[in-house]
Amino acid sequence: MVTKKTVNTTRKTTRTASSSSRRKRKKTSGNPFRRMPAYILWGLLIAVVVIYIIFFYRTFVNPYSFRWKALYGTVKYPDGKVRGIDISHYQDEINWDKLRNAQLQGTPVNFIFVKATEGTNVLDENFNQNFHHARRNEIIRGAYHFFSTKSPARQQAKYFCKMVQLEDEDLPPVLDVENIGDYSKEKLQSEVKTWMQIVEKHYGVTPILYTSYKFKTSYLTSPDLDRYPCWIAHYYIDSLAYKGEWKFWQHTDAGKVDGIKGYVDVNLFNGTYEDLVNLTIGAQRGEEGMN
Repeated sequence: MVTKKTVNTTRKTTRTASSSSRRKRKKTSGNPFRRMPAYILWGLLIAVVVIYIIFFYRTFVNPYSFRWKALYGTVKYPDGKVRGIDISHYQDEINWDKLRNAQLQGTPVNFIFVKATEGTNVLDENFNQNFHHARRNEIIRGAYHFFSTKSPARQQAKYFCKMVQLEDEDLPPVLDVENIGDYSKEKLQSEVKTWMQIVEKHYGVTPILYTSYKFKTSYLTSPDLDRYPCWIAHYYIDSLAYKGEWKFWQHTDAGKVDGIKGYVDVNLFNGTYEDLVNLTIGAQRGEEGMN
């Protein structure tokens, strides 16, 4: 006969056994790292730190190391004797008295390209004064248009021609192409060619095409476009990788020159100063007249 006392005793015994079993499981199912030897834990920690350092270096340091060196290291420009800069409103107010006598690696500022227009309705806010001061300080000057994929090239070319009055001693007009937007490669080349043809007819001189090394080789290499003098951008290297013909090489965007407070793009001309003069609009027109 099972009495009430016996049942209570049985339940109590069962609860005690169950509780003991849970405590045992708790002890055995704790943090596994506590059972590892210390040297293994330190080894894992060091491995994680090393992986993080490698990831950080490859992601944030190595891709920009050349720029950091240009900004904070010893400045080294490629060999050449004819140097210049390109400017826009980003250079803010320029001290032209200092710039006129400035030196770039021992050579004067021989030429200046000035941003003029962008798209179909943007005139750089400092264009007129920069363009005027360049001529006043007897520095060979040029003007460039920043190409937009948001409006037809024909309208952009007409806007540039309307806003920019080039003279005989100026460098040929420049088209700056840096992105493809929603265009196909063929469409981009067609639009660039349209701009160049309109501007060439207006000024009577062959325009210059500016772009980066990678963009040029990826999108703008064709017989129709290769006929235009090339101004190539390729930064922080000792020699230009582009194998085609080029007139100007923009080799850094981290240049420093007297008269400009911040950084400025610095360019090298592929030739002598006399060659640079012969590239100007008046010289080219004169050669065509002689021929």
